[in-house]
Amino acid sequence: MTMKRGCRELLGPGGVVLDVRDRPGPPPLRFETADGGRLLLRQGGRPLLLGREEEGGCSHEGLFVHRLEGFRSPLPRIRSDLMREPGNWVHQYASWLEEAKEGPLHDARWHLRERRRFPAYVWWGDFMRDWPACHLDWCAGGWEGVVPLRPLSPTDAPRVKAYRKHAREDMLAPVLLWRVTPFDGWALLDGHDRAVAALAEGRTPPCLVLYRVPDDETWRRTADELTEGHEQRMELLTAGLADTDVERRRAVLETAYEDTLSSLPYDEAPTLTWPLPGGAATWDDLAARAVFECPRD
Repeated sequence: MTMKRGCRELLGPGGVVLDVRDRPGPPPLRFETADGGRLLLRQGGRPLLLGREEEGGCSHEGLFVHRLEGFRSPLPRIRSDLMREPGNWVHQYASWLEEAKEGPLHDARWHLRERRRFPAYVWWGDFMRDWPACHLDWCAGGWEGVVPLRPLSPTDAPRVKAYRKHAREDMLAPVLLWRVTPFDGWALLDGHDRAVAALAEGRTPPCLVLYRVPDDETWRRTADELTEGHEQRMELLTAGLADTDVERRRAVLETAYEDTLSSLPYDEAPTLTWPLPGGAATWDDLAARAVFECPRD
């Protein structure tokens, strides 16, 4: 069954905003919470991740995390031939996310965009390679790292070796990161092997990032003003110019407009969470079965 698509606000080649409607209630991939800083990531009926906040000298010092097997990417497997002739990854990923049966989208506005730069520690220090347990340390002014949702393959695994060649040729499909407020960082939704391959080649993985944004009338007014000014400049373009100059100037104006529009800041809205059915008792039962021990229990 294909999911209903939302409206898209185009932000040039590097980003799009998905205005998702008619998907009320919890999405298939969702976070649920219970008392005592308890956190559960669920996909359909499958628990995927258990987390519990650590309290201490920094008030909330971090999050203890234990992951379970069973995560399914919301994107289909990306073939090598598609990576060699990719087209527009932003719009392709947007379509896949809209069609995904076990993805995170719910009624809201979602920003999906390219991100090429991260602080060095995001991928080279706070990429959580250990499985299944890890600790997200919030004490040093925030965290901002990446949590994989399945075990990482070794760097010499056949698929990783194939992706390493794509990385060297700058033809690696981007990984998909989901901004998760309860982590103070990112969940890796797609591209686990591609991330390992890029890092093995000493490169930051190419990324598309997904996060919820508020219904922002200020942004829309600014975008409308930019569009009106751009249209006026395009109407005045032909005055006193030869045909070849017109086309060259038109291309420059279009590029400048797209770049300016795509650079307008979007505030990030917090990740929505839902109450965990059964509350703390359900979480504790799952944690006991996962042999997950939290300090101060």
